[in-house]
Amino acid sequence: MSPFAINKISNQVFPTIGNPFNELIAIASTNSYAIEKIQANLAVHGLTFFAHSQTAGKGQRGKQWLTEDGSNIIMSSIVDTTSQSINNQFPFSVCVGLGCYDFFSRYAGEETCIKWPNDIYWRDRKAAGILIENTIRGNQWQWAVVGIGMNINQTSFISTLKNPVSLKQITGRSFDAVAMTKELCSFLEVRFNQLKEGKEKEQLEEYNSKLFMINKTVTFKKENISFEATIKGVSKTGQLLIDGYLRDSFSFGEVEWVL
Repeated sequence: MSPFAINKISNQVFPTIGNPFNELIAIASTNSYAIEKIQANLAVHGLTFFAHSQTAGKGQRGKQWLTEDGSNIIMSSIVDTTSQSINNQFPFSVCVGLGCYDFFSRYAGEETCIKWPNDIYWRDRKAAGILIENTIRGNQWQWAVVGIGMNINQTSFISTLKNPVSLKQITGRSFDAVAMTKELCSFLEVRFNQLKEGKEKEQLEEYNSKLFMINKTVTFKKENISFEATIKGVSKTGQLLIDGYLRDSFSFGEVEWVL
């Protein structure tokens, strides 16, 4: 399979997220597998790995992503980020979050939202998680591995997961997880192209307009202290902006949501 797609209008060759597409039966972690390809100098922009089963999936902050075999989107895409400043890591996270939002909301509707920093929620339930791991050499950001776990057909979840939801639970329909992954990749490509065109500001505004609990009062926990604050948005550097507390912003990892 060629790592490129053909532009039928200009006949030029250009790489796209999701092409080439590799379907794996089982893997420990699609993100780790993608990182191995980068380390072996086998990476190309858009190279995507989909797994039917993942035994050691990664989540944010060292957590494990647990998912039912053969039911959901388990994927990692390698993205060439040499066009981006090393300081553009949060805008890139925004563009990935928007791509996932675009895809999921197409099926789940307007109650889809983005929970800071980049989980996909439907109402107050988690539908997808995103983990981005970067390769930086010197002052150049070379690659990003975009790992996405998205609940598609699963209807039974382990009790330790607080608030999961799947597309099947929302819509009553079953979906082809491989075909859905390829479609998701096309949404990610659109958003990444916008970022390369310099639309960071517009994307951040759109991200904030779709933010979970925007302008609502939420309970947070910092260390052993719980407090309430109103969510006002997210800054261009990725800090959660709040009102009604001693501080007006927090970086990711400083506070926990109490839902």
